[in-house]
Amino acid sequence: MKRVIIIGGGVAGMQTALRLAEEGVEPLIVEKEAELGGKLRGWHRLFPSFTPASEVLGELRSRVARRGIEVMTSTEVKAVEAGAVTLVDGRRIEGDAVTICSGFDLFDARIKEEYGYGIYDNVFTSVDIERMLNEGRVARADGSRPRRIAFLHCVGSRDEKVCQRHCSRVCCVTGVKQAMEMKELFPEADVFNFYMDIRMFGPGYEEMYREAQQRYNIHFVRGRISEAAPTIDGRVQIKAEDTLTGRPLRMSVDMLVLLVGMRAGETNPAYEAAGLGRLESGFMAPRDSFLGNVRSRTEGIFYAGTVTAPKNIGETINEGCAAADAVLEYLKKS
Repeated sequence: MKRVIIIGGGVAGMQTALRLAEEGVEPLIVEKEAELGGKLRGWHRLFPSFTPASEVLGELRSRVARRGIEVMTSTEVKAVEAGAVTLVDGRRIEGDAVTICSGFDLFDARIKEEYGYGIYDNVFTSVDIERMLNEGRVARADGSRPRRIAFLHCVGSRDEKVCQRHCSRVCCVTGVKQAMEMKELFPEADVFNFYMDIRMFGPGYEEMYREAQQRYNIHFVRGRISEAAPTIDGRVQIKAEDTLTGRPLRMSVDMLVLLVGMRAGETNPAYEAAGLGRLESGFMAPRDSFLGNVRSRTEGIFYAGTVTAPKNIGETINEGCAAADAVLEYLKKS
């Protein structure tokens, strides 16, 4: 039986493994974390349907278990080559092909010091909000209910100052989703979204954006926040400019939420030794953007998911299937 090594046990890795197993190929998932799921483990509800992330994650995990797919958790890959991977502990695992599904890293909001993340109370990231939603407790640092909440888009995306020129694609819709969730929790609160431009590219996204304005009365302000500073009463004062009217803005908010973008995984440089190229953004470069988007520049090595670019969950699942089909085609020829 043919064996395929899959690096990463997130959504892309699990879906790739499931598709290969359906076709009689033996997949092996190598996951550096203690459990499968990747970044999906930290999500509360998924846009645009507000489906609980736990439902999607639970179903994928159940399918992997039912199929009896071999999984190695708490295991990190050091190097990759066509048909084999070398682990950090020195072990070498061989197979007939390798699929890299190692995903992305989140931008560290502390790099943008002007926003005060990690310095001031009541400055959070979108990841923090998802965690609090999962825990069932969203509140300010002192436990009180917020009366005014501001979301800032594109923190660590489309920003040449921090060498992150690419668009992370899902930040806009995440900001809209979380704004709606906050309004549900705190109906009396004023909720603002500060953005450069709204990119709602997916099915149902534009409709959700309209619902946020018309039903939830969420305010959208085109403009960047230039700085944030703490106030004596524990709030956060922000300075911005409404670029549609050209007027400067200054307001105090109870919570400032930074919508952090995707950045290329820190393990990506290690893959270059296998002849794999990277894009200017640091994400892995597929063979081409059309017919070879899940194939690498090295025969026998494939990609799926956000290792090559930011994607949403649906796109990632679809790409897992596409990568598996490309692997199957390769195995038949070889």
